[in-house]
Amino acid sequence: MSLPVHLVLSLVGVAVGSTVRVEGDEAHHAVAVRRLRPGEQVVLTDGAGVWAAGEVAETGKRVMEVLIATIETVPAPAPAVTVVQAIPKGERGELAVETLTEIGAATIVPWAAARSVAVWRGDRAERSLNRWRATAREAAKQSRRAWFPAVAEMATTPAVVALVADATLAVVLHEEATASLAGLDVPAEGEILVVVGPEGGLTDDEVAAFEAAGAVTVRLGAEVLRTSTAGVAAVAALLARTPRWS
Repeated sequence: MSLPVHLVLSLVGVAVGSTVRVEGDEAHHAVAVRRLRPGEQVVLTDGAGVWAAGEVAETGKRVMEVLIATIETVPAPAPAVTVVQAIPKGERGELAVETLTEIGAATIVPWAAARSVAVWRGDRAERSLNRWRATAREAAKQSRRAWFPAVAEMATTPAVVALVADATLAVVLHEEATASLAGLDVPAEGEILVVVGPEGGLTDDEVAAFEAAGAVTVRLGAEVLRTSTAGVAAVAALLARTPRWS
């Protein structure tokens, strides 16, 4: 059985034999929900590549101390994958974030596309972004990632154009495209960026701006996928052609 994973702020300076103190919500979840007790094994990570396993030494109401037995620094996966996800309606945003995290995305960017049905403004924007970040954090622990994904601030279309221009390979999913992922030269290093449009589809202006910045517009197949699943399908197809999945 896989050991439970808990996130800590930092593991800088921690070595075998060190005791790490876990506090707050993480400790509460470990002690009150998972009911971890002294003597049980647990994994700690800082979400930035450090992975430490050890034994629970002591527990309290919102505190847990872990005696570290092994520690490992894991290199960041290459190529890195960024997914620009048009904001979908309802809970489909959290579904997209969850599955993109599980599959290995390094960065998820919520995008206010022209035809996005859901609109993030004011307090709703802050609450929605916090939900996406919490979903990514929990999915990263569940999928046992040493590197947790970043969920960026909501981006406008000009900001996405800038991301496209900086990527090693930028792919825009579009049901009217004629090219496919199969014909792409997928890099083994750098950054792969995937742009996923909203339920209402991409506008001609958006497609033109992305292509002008260097993106390749592709379709996944004859079927039209939901915005919450299209990104996952595309990332899986791309990663299958990289050393990460070889």
